[in-house]
Amino acid sequence: MKTSVTLVLLLLSAQAGAQETMETAWQTVKNIRAGWNLGNELEANSGDTTNMWIERWTDRTPKSYEEAWGQKASGEALFKMMHDAGFNAIRIPVTWYPHTDTDWGFEGNSTVWSPYAHPLGSNIDPTWMKRVHEVVDYAINNGMYCILNIHHDTGASNTGWLRADTTTYNRVKDLYAGYWRQIATEFKDYGDHLLFEGYNEMLDTCSSWCFASFKTKNYYDAAIAKDAYEAINRYAQTFVDVVRSTGGNNATRNLIVSTYGACDGHGSWSPHLNDPLTYMQLPKDVTKDHLLFEVHNYQSLDESQNYSPENEADAMMEGLQKYLVSKGAPVIIGEWGASNQDAYNNNYHDKLIKFASHYVEKARSYNIPTFYWMGLSNGQDRLTPKFSEPDLRDAIIKAAYPDGVPTTVRNVKATTATTAAVYDLRGQYCGTSTETLPQGVYIVNGKKIVK
Repeated sequence: MKTSVTLVLLLLSAQAGAQETMETAWQTVKNIRAGWNLGNELEANSGDTTNMWIERWTDRTPKSYEEAWGQKASGEALFKMMHDAGFNAIRIPVTWYPHTDTDWGFEGNSTVWSPYAHPLGSNIDPTWMKRVHEVVDYAINNGMYCILNIHHDTGASNTGWLRADTTTYNRVKDLYAGYWRQIATEFKDYGDHLLFEGYNEMLDTCSSWCFASFKTKNYYDAAIAKDAYEAINRYAQTFVDVVRSTGGNNATRNLIVSTYGACDGHGSWSPHLNDPLTYMQLPKDVTKDHLLFEVHNYQSLDESQNYSPENEADAMMEGLQKYLVSKGAPVIIGEWGASNQDAYNNNYHDKLIKFASHYVEKARSYNIPTFYWMGLSNGQDRLTPKFSEPDLRDAIIKAAYPDGVPTTVRNVKATTATTAAVYDLRGQYCGTSTETLPQGVYIVNGKKIVK
């Protein structure tokens, strides 16, 4: 008996080091029920080349960055709280440019950084990578799906070095590829609960929201828009090619590419609102059914002038089916929330709860996972931990699980082990052998075993 158990353990250990059979993108969107963003922590940055205050005036530890925007450096207890409530997916936004071997070129008390005189370094700081790794493990070890991305390296601030512009792409493509090569290599042995997102809200050189070139003089410039959409597709293809080249589970890992600005196409006030969806291409991939599209959606809750937030959301989701899913990949809403234009309205919170229930339920009917932006647990509440908005939590969870939150969840372990580790579907450790366990379903080194 001892010999057979040893042989089984050796076989399981060997399997753990091999490439796993990964869920398809279509399976993953069905399995993700409720998602949340760990916002304003790992993506925090100075955001202005003329005032690089975090780089100049702090000790630049991971904690200094994580708490720079008013949050607390989260621990695993927060993730367990989210998991136990029913959130089975966490998106972890990460900004990478401050955490490289860059010479910022500060002189005296100056906080000015010139990216041209002192360009970004090519190597990610191992201390930062270790902290990102730790936070990813909080999600994975609690049986959750986890999305890891490149976040405020994009955006409207002048530190956003990734721009939807082919000239910029040609200048930074090797640096961008190098960052993803390092990130992908770090996590290449992780299972299918870890997804990579190539970039966040990438904008043109004018920092146009809604659609490319919107911020130009006439609110549209065909040449700038065409170039921006071409650039987005080039970044997306580079991302996919680089991650696949790193091997391991990255050969078939589910990868996410966002539309221009992560725009969702909803609305009727301009004929160009759907352009980010129309001109978004599904990257070529060496494997089939392992790519996803991503958009973001922040809905107005103003119900005046016959405007219905619910109807607007429904139309947006129908558009995602027409313009993106039809290209051959599922969609996620990586960020969603409600605009605060009527935040001082006494009915705002009640409107939000009502809207959240409808929004999540409707998205689930389309198999579109939704990741609420940040607000469910904020500041000191992340350390306690506790929910800052328990009624909003309840609205989301009830919509995501109309039959109630199941008592069992799948648990995928993060690392390849040298010996077998057996867990039940609640994530409870059961020892190193299934021999003495009753019939049931178990997880051994990240693989589901039916006994």
